[in-house]
Amino acid sequence: MAGPLRAALGGAGPVTAPVPPGALGQASSAQELLTYLSELQVWLDLRRGELDRLDSAAQQAKDSASFTSDVVLAMSMWQSVSTSMLDLTRLWDSGRADALARERMSRLIWGRLDGASLAPEPNAGGRFPTSGLAGGGVGADPAAKVSLVEATRLSDALTAQLRTRLSFDAEGRDVVARLRRVRASLVRTEDLTSVSREPEAVAGLERIARTIDDLTAQAARGADISGRLAELEVTAARAERDSIVGTARRHEQERDRTRAIGLVEQLRARKDTLTELVERCRREIAVPPRLAVPDVTRLGDVPGQAAQLTAYLTRLEQVARAMDAVEDAYSEPLRTRASLRYRVEQAEATSRSNSRASSPTVAAGLAEARAAVDATPCDIALARDLTDQYVRLAQTLPHRQGGLS
Repeated sequence: MAGPLRAALGGAGPVTAPVPPGALGQASSAQELLTYLSELQVWLDLRRGELDRLDSAAQQAKDSASFTSDVVLAMSMWQSVSTSMLDLTRLWDSGRADALARERMSRLIWGRLDGASLAPEPNAGGRFPTSGLAGGGVGADPAAKVSLVEATRLSDALTAQLRTRLSFDAEGRDVVARLRRVRASLVRTEDLTSVSREPEAVAGLERIARTIDDLTAQAARGADISGRLAELEVTAARAERDSIVGTARRHEQERDRTRAIGLVEQLRARKDTLTELVERCRREIAVPPRLAVPDVTRLGDVPGQAAQLTAYLTRLEQVARAMDAVEDAYSEPLRTRASLRYRVEQAEATSRSNSRASSPTVAAGLAEARAAVDATPCDIALARDLTDQYVRLAQTLPHRQGGLS
């Protein structure tokens, strides 16, 4: 079954002209002519509907004037074939055509009205000319000097071109949809790179935009852009991927920079607190530690480059650990002094409960321990020894424990 009948029955694929029977000067068989006439009538009906839709779409296009000549030529081709179909039907005479009539039908199918030259070729822009067809023609009809076979084939080619330019066929719609997806990808990529505006990335996006415009123009002329479009899709996808990764890295860098700024402020404030702690320890402790308080301002300002920022964060962490060490070192003797003072108070309470406080030896031990702990600056080693001594003196004597039991 020929192409037009398949389209009529299944509605799939573009309408294509039927294969003509025989050759010029040969009388085709009645069955071949009957099949051809049937399929040609289907082709005419389907082509007319398709041309009407294309004409309507052309009138609604932004550059409708650029489609006028092609639509007029396509309509002229259809009219020429339709007129020839009427002549063929008359010669066919409902199947009563004899051999002479069938030969005349073959001449009508294959021959040109005045033996003119071949049908026109598309010009450099891929479009068919609307004048000069076959050396002129009868009246104003540019299709009058081509054969019926050439007219149907030219109609197929011209209609296919119009379908592509107006995105009517499935392949054309696919190309347009792919171009739209690439353009949408470009817009997303431009939005992602709008902050950084890196020269190399911007130049790449400009090249993609120019390529999209170029391919769109070529597709509108009916050119095959499938190869370049596939390459463009890969390029656009790679650009969007790189932009997404770059944006994620910039966000991470911004988070790191914000974190670094916050750490600097914290360490500056902590330096003031540690300085007060060091000064107190040096006032109250006879032999204080000899650690210096780190100065975070010596690291300089927070850098903007990613590599420098990573190194800067590492140094900030080192400063924080150094401050931890300073805090532990200067807090420890102060905590020890407070602990010794508490032990002296507890031992004094014990001596009072067991009547050891009245002993001159215990009283002297309390005075020594308290003097050592309360001394400023405090000798921690001496205070610890005298406290241990007083705790032992304040304990209940062993024989008293036995007597109480």
